[in-house]
Order: sequence, then structure tokens, then C-alpha cells
Amino acid sequence: MGSKKPSDATNDIGKDTHTEVSNKESGHVPNPEHTEGKNKKQNIEQTHEQIKDDALYHPDLINPLDDTRIDIKSGFAKDSRRLKSDDHEYEYDAVVLGAGPAGEAAAMKLTKSGKRVVVIDPRDQVGGNSTHVGTIPSKALRQSVFNLINFRRDPMFANAMEYKQVPLNKVLANARKVIRSQVGTHKRFYERNRIEVIQGWASFVDAHTLRIETDENVFEQITFNKAIVTVGSRPYRPEILDFNHPRVFDSDKILQMDYIVKKIIIYGAGVIGCEYASIFTGLGYKVDLINNQNKLLSYLDGEISDALAHDFRQFGVLIRSNEEIDHLETHDDYVVLHLKSGKRIKSDAILWSNGRSGNTEGLNLEAIGLEANSRGQLKVDDTYCTEIKNIYAAGDVIGWPSLASAAYDQGRCAAAFMVGDSDAEPVSSVPTGIYTIPEISSIGKTEQELTDEKVPYEVGQAFFKHLARAQIIGERSGVLKILFHRDTLEILGIHCYGNHASEIIHIGQAVMKCNATLEYFVNTTFNYPTMAEAYRVAALNGLNRVF
Repeated sequence: MGSKKPSDATNDIGKDTHTEVSNKESGHVPNPEHTEGKNKKQNIEQTHEQIKDDALYHPDLINPLDDTRIDIKSGFAKDSRRLKSDDHEYEYDAVVLGAGPAGEAAAMKLTKSGKRVVVIDPRDQVGGNSTHVGTIPSKALRQSVFNLINFRRDPMFANAMEYKQVPLNKVLANARKVIRSQVGTHKRFYERNRIEVIQGWASFVDAHTLRIETDENVFEQITFNKAIVTVGSRPYRPEILDFNHPRVFDSDKILQMDYIVKKIIIYGAGVIGCEYASIFTGLGYKVDLINNQNKLLSYLDGEISDALAHDFRQFGVLIRSNEEIDHLETHDDYVVLHLKSGKRIKSDAILWSNGRSGNTEGLNLEAIGLEANSRGQLKVDDTYCTEIKNIYAAGDVIGWPSLASAAYDQGRCAAAFMVGDSDAEPVSSVPTGIYTIPEISSIGKTEQELTDEKVPYEVGQAFFKHLARAQIIGERSGVLKILFHRDTLEILGIHCYGNHASEIIHIGQAVMKCNATLEYFVNTTFNYPTMAEAYRVAALNGLNRVF
């Protein structure tokens, strides 16, 4: 039985109509049930005929348990371009030694530039020393102590909290949470950009080959076109001290201290020493701070350095300047520090924080013709290239300024030079960030430098105690200083002492970068009340000195 043609259907309709009219005229009325049944039967027959002519559509049922997989041969969409991006036959376009801030930034820049990159780090988790034993834990520890100090000072809670000393290890609980969170964040960066990370200790075989110890006495080799050394640094350990003793610490080992001390010696009054002096004082420990110089952080603006020393003394820190170690006595219950001046200091423990060394030991630099200095640091030019044309270096391993913030930018810039970016430039303007209690941050020239250079400068000051926001949050000390040229009003330096200084400094940094003058702060409306308002106050204060 074939399907009806359109003309046939029309004729049928005509016939049905004619039949219906004839029946009415003859007085015969058809049975409605008979007619409906006839029509339904006709529709079913037509549907069956349509099914025969057109096959039914069935959607594909996807089952993830079967063996069907969709993949591409290259494994990564950019691989075809990556492998041709450099004219060489090595396995990798670039290898990055170290997964800290500098290494991460370099790896991200390289992979986004179409390079095939591998990162090698001895830790089983990314982040480098900055995340695990440096910047993150020490700053998280500092914040916990800062919160504790504010809690004890608040009259609302003065009687609600019993004062007692706690082990440093207990205070570090919050720091460990931050470390885990940071590791997870940085791990996702590598995964998202599909950067290969190998856990192991790397050493050079030659200028294009690395040997990696992935397990004890288990080695593998890889070849590369270019390399960037970002292995970071570690605390400097002089041979005259026994760091295996439970009462002798450096800034890495101190994070494992799990007993209460009443008194601690901090040898070295640099950034790390001053930061830990604030932390231990905040925990209620007595602190002897041994300074090899005649003043604290002498490279800072003189007024800022004096303010820090004043507050330290107010908090109970005993600063001993112009002193050097002779030897250290260690006992089960205490240590005795002997100074060359003849002084002897007895304490429950000692924290050595006098310098850092680059982690270049074990890299077998001799195999490629490189030599680190006495502190394990590598020398680089303005493009972050070492004396070997295909080997670059960045971060703490090259020395100044040895800051996590600068290391990240150095790693990115080194990679930019490595791939030949035309707009690449070395990192030069870096703000100082010191996380004492209160914080210190600065950028640009100091008063002493401008005086030595005979620059006609003027000073604008804003003391935090006069700001509404500082009064609200209970800030008791702090100052913002703006140094500017008295004729052109060019901003020459900004120095901030007080809590939130490391945040406040970036406003001035941006204005300096844009070559704006002091008038920017005068003509700009700041939210009120804010700490940033200090810029307007300091600018007006400085303009009042100009005549």
C-alpha cells in the first residue's frame, strides 16, 4: 500500500464532503462513532507509512564507562607551535630550577610565550621557601601576634582574657592554614597552564643537560635549550654555632620551636631580626637584639629608623649596637652568648638572623663554567643573564633586594628577556616592606641621600595619631613622610612607619611612577575616614613649608 499523493487527498476530501451533503439531502445521518473510528484508522495507517519512508532518529547514549575516548595527538593545543618555537633538538625550550616566586613567574611567562617548560624543585609541594619557611609563615605569625596584642590592649576584653605565654608552635596554627591554602593556589596555576613540575634535586651535567635525583640514588636526565636558576636562599649558618642544638635556631628552624621561653637572644638586627623581635616581644618574651651596626636598619630614612628603635625600647626590647659574637656556650637549659666587647648574655635560646646564602650548592655550577660568590649568589647582567649565554638567574639567588615581591618580577622579566620581548626591562623601583610591629615601607630617596646630592627638597608629614581612621582603629604611632623638590614639587621619596604601611606606600608609588607632582595629593579627594588620607595631610603640610 503506497502513500497517497496530494491530489488523491484532495479528491478524498471532496468525496467526503459530497457524501455528507447527499446524506443530509436524503435524510440519512451517518453514525459519529463510525466516522471517528474510520478517521483514526486512516491516520494510523498514514503514520505507519511515514515510519517506513523516514527512519526514526535515536540520540547517541554516551557512557563514560566504555572505551570510547576523544583525544588529540599533540596532548596540548599549543605543542605543535611550541616544539617549533625554538630551533633546537632539546627536550625542553626552557627549564626553571626552583618553584618559588621567581621560578613561578618565569615559568608562567615562558609557557604563555609558547615555550615548552619544565620546573624542577626539591620540595614535594610548590611555593618555594617563600611559602613554606619565609614570607608566608612569618607574616602569618606576625598577624596572629598583632591580633593578640590588640586583644590585650582593648579595655573591653582586658578582664576577659587571662594573660599567659604560649609556645610559638601554637601561634603558628593559623600560619599552617595559610601555607596549605597558598600551596593549593600555586599548584592550580601550574596545572591550569599545563606546566610540568618534577620533584627532585637538579644539577648541571653541561650547559644543555640536567641530572635530576628524583629519589634516593634514582636519577634521570633531561636536555634543554635555556635555563633560569631561581633556587632562592636559606639562612646563613656560621660554623661556630651548633644548629643541631635544641636551643640554637635560625629563621627556618624557629618555626619548629615548641616550648616556652622567657628570654631570647636575636643575633642580627636586619629585616628578619627586627621582625622576629616584634613577634617575640608581642608574645611576652624578653628580647636582647644584637646589632652589628650603630643603628637599626641604617639604610632607612633616619627618622623612621629612630622611630623603630624608640618603639622597640618602649616594648621592652634591649638593643645592643656595635656588637659582634665571639663564641656561644650551649647548655641543656640555657645558652650564653659571649661578645667581643666582653659582654656575656644568658638566655633560654638564641635566634641567628645574620644574613642569607644562595642555594647554589649541589647545582654543580663548575660543569657549566659558573661560580657563585662567598654567599652562594650568582652575578647577572641587566637582562638577568649569567656569564653563560643560555643560563639566566633571578630572585634571592642574585642578591638585592631579596624580597618575594621583587623576585616575582625578576623572574617574569628574566623570562621576557629570554624570549626576546622588546619591552622587557630590569626591575629597579622596588618598595621596601618590613613587617615589624608597626610596619615600615618606603620608596625613593632618603633625606640623607638628597642632602648628600645637594637636592633642594622639602618634607611633608602626616602623623597617624591625628587621622580619624587611625583613632578609630586604635593606632598609637605612625607617620607618613613625603620628600619633594621644593621648586618643581616632584616627589622624590615616600617613607611610611605604622601599621598598614606596606599597603599605604603603593598609592605614592603609583603617583611617582606616573610622574605626577605633590599637587596630585592636594587636588585629589580621598575617602574619609581612611589611612590614605595621610597623603593629603602630608602634602598640605609640605606646601606650607614652601615660600
